[in-house]
Amino acid sequence: MKQENTAIFLSAGEASGDHYGAQIVREILARRPGTSFFGLGGREMEEAGQERIVRAEDVAHMGITEVVRHAPRVYASYRSLVSSIKQRRPQAAVLIDFPDVNLRLARELKALGIPVIYFVSPQLWAWKRRRLQWIQERVDRMMVIFPFEEDFYRARGVDATFTGHPLSELPVPTISREEYARREGHLDLRLPWIALLPGSRWREIEANLPRMVEAAAELGKGYELLIPLASTIAWDQLNEFVSSKTVWQKTGPIHIVSDAREALRHARASVVASGTATVQAALIGNPFVVVYNVSALTFGLAKKLVRYSPEVWPEGSTDKHGNLPIAMVNLIAGQRVVPELLQQNFTPGNVAAALRSLLDDTPERMQMIEDLSSVRERLQSRSGASPIAQVADAVEALLHEGAKV
Repeated sequence: MKQENTAIFLSAGEASGDHYGAQIVREILARRPGTSFFGLGGREMEEAGQERIVRAEDVAHMGITEVVRHAPRVYASYRSLVSSIKQRRPQAAVLIDFPDVNLRLARELKALGIPVIYFVSPQLWAWKRRRLQWIQERVDRMMVIFPFEEDFYRARGVDATFTGHPLSELPVPTISREEYARREGHLDLRLPWIALLPGSRWREIEANLPRMVEAAAELGKGYELLIPLASTIAWDQLNEFVSSKTVWQKTGPIHIVSDAREALRHARASVVASGTATVQAALIGNPFVVVYNVSALTFGLAKKLVRYSPEVWPEGSTDKHGNLPIAMVNLIAGQRVVPELLQQNFTPGNVAAALRSLLDDTPERMQMIEDLSSVRERLQSRSGASPIAQVADAVEALLHEGAKV
């Protein structure tokens, strides 16, 4: 096989997957400069060198009811991807998370004899366990980013490797509090700051941000609020949303800031919507409260269907509301190290109460910082190689095997 003719299909449908995909493209191009990439991706993957057959921003939706509403468009995009695979016959495929689309693409790829690497596992250890057979039949290598996932898959006959979490490779931001305050609009250095991370989709912001800010209002005006701007959200839109809420004038100043990791580094404590941002907060070591709110149908179905495998969480171990943990930080730790306030329990009063014990120098704050340090250690690569380099190594191995056929 000539190196310059190598084509790789990549598929990532969400912001975090787009970021990882872009890194994979750059890593493989550094090793194989003639490689071409095509498939489903976001702007970062396109900038790195992928030809986007389908744009990730056109198919990324959250929740069961939301996916149903957009199903026709998603299906048309899926057919475009399948057509591109059949026409171009790539030598390998890397599928990143986004299981509703990627597990079906894996079937098409396997039928054509194209080896498949799956990076960032779908949460089969939590629900939709019937999809495990799809992984067993369609995926050549599972590259997982949470330590318990390797045990889960290997116990079920899947070639799985824990790579470490890509975010664990990032150094803690070094910008000083004083420099950060000047750059982000003269934040008051005399006051503690609270970071609010409502999510990276507009639906999440509408569902989560108002309650977050109202919780801060219950704490009084002795704090300033930092809202990091996600790359998927327009500054003007978020600023207009924040400015339109007159009730929020009861809080201290609200600042829309540019970087989530820097905000977490310098905030005294944070309120974080369940998702990748909770891992960011844990890796930074910032004490935080996890919140989330989705449609009643989505939450009701999830609560009924989610059943963790024993490698992940003890069977039947729920909180006083009958909820299993959803925050990855708690699942990684194997215990509840951060509070979770979900659905009807996600109220301004509950969030304010949880924050109070984290804003002062309390035993609860010190214990959480210690627990988050342990989580950070568990998320690091065991081999010394970065997660992205390990995915590229797996691609190289499959390409080498294919060249011998």
